[in-house]
Amino acid sequence: MGRSCNKSQQQHVEGPIIIGAGPSGLAVAACLSEDKVPFVILERHNCIASLWQNKTYDRLKLHLPKQFCELPLKGFPHTFPKYPTKYQFISYMESYASHFNIHPIFNQTVKSAEFDKGSNVWVVRTEEFEYSSRWLVVATGENAEPVVPRIHGMELFGGAVAHTSVYKSGSEYRNKKVLVIGCGNSGMEVCLDLCRHNAKPYMVARNTVHVLPREMLGFSTFGIAMALYKWFPIKLVDKIILLATNLILGNTNHYGIKRPKTGPIELKLATGKTPVLDVGQVAQIKCGNIKVMEGVKEITRNGAKFMDGKEKEFDAIILATGYKSNVPTWLKGCDFFTKDGMPKTPFPHGWKGEQGMYTVGFTRRGLHGTSCDAIKIAEDIAEQWRTVEDKSHCDSHIILLNNS
Repeated sequence: MGRSCNKSQQQHVEGPIIIGAGPSGLAVAACLSEDKVPFVILERHNCIASLWQNKTYDRLKLHLPKQFCELPLKGFPHTFPKYPTKYQFISYMESYASHFNIHPIFNQTVKSAEFDKGSNVWVVRTEEFEYSSRWLVVATGENAEPVVPRIHGMELFGGAVAHTSVYKSGSEYRNKKVLVIGCGNSGMEVCLDLCRHNAKPYMVARNTVHVLPREMLGFSTFGIAMALYKWFPIKLVDKIILLATNLILGNTNHYGIKRPKTGPIELKLATGKTPVLDVGQVAQIKCGNIKVMEGVKEITRNGAKFMDGKEKEFDAIILATGYKSNVPTWLKGCDFFTKDGMPKTPFPHGWKGEQGMYTVGFTRRGLHGTSCDAIKIAEDIAEQWRTVEDKSHCDSHIILLNNS
């Protein structure tokens, strides 16, 4: 139940202001809609789920089975496969917004948001408008801006340099030698895509990372881990998962992919660092189609020098270096977030701040974490909303009695 904004300089919003129309913002809006609480969603781009629509590669699929990625109150269509494609997920988001009558106000880049103690409201400013409300929901998430590292000599490189946020397909890199910096899910999948377009990817694996099979015996590895976690200690679950992984994929240390000392599920729950789910990358590494390199020492005009002393020439560089929160650039006077734009209070308690501020999409637990927080936020705001409504009805009734 979105509310349209009049073309006025200032607009008071009866319900919460939600900043961001990605899955996080839509999830909160849907839950509020069910409770008949009005809201306004401000989105800086011209579409919902802009990260998925504008900054993802063509072959992207959900890494987890669809039942782990559903938003509250409305699941994926039964006709969708176990691992929906990027385009299927976007269509799900669009039908989700339509179903709950969610209409964000697009092209509204938030310049600042801060709490006005004098009037006891949040004031949100964009280029053209000023919005105010008792409640603010920060739903910009942990993947708002691409991370572009500073690597010595990058400005000297003669070829193309691109972040994965603008990478679409390996077709434009056909028969080229490509340096992919980053060995997370994006880096691994870009390398696989490059292989399928006859490019020659060299992947930099500077950090340790867990690589797990996406499935074991036809079941999601993540699903198996979560089922085991209900019955066994997390360290035992990790031992079981890693034992099975070594049987299926072999020891990835032999191929330059070194595992962290902390187990994959424990590491994920403690830090949010997601294991890489193998969908064919390890086989390509084993047969030499994807070359694994140590850290980059510097970029040269024609290629790169590596920490092990090797030097190679490349036609292009792709930065698979992830994303970061942009909250510190616009949220003012608030001590709830770290300098990196993440809530200081860890999951599952980081969804609520002070003075009517809430956060969603910062759990480092994917869409499942988003759904959990969205439900809590909507319930909390709805309870306050009903109290305000009840008081308003009571005051109106007293006025009527006094005038009769």
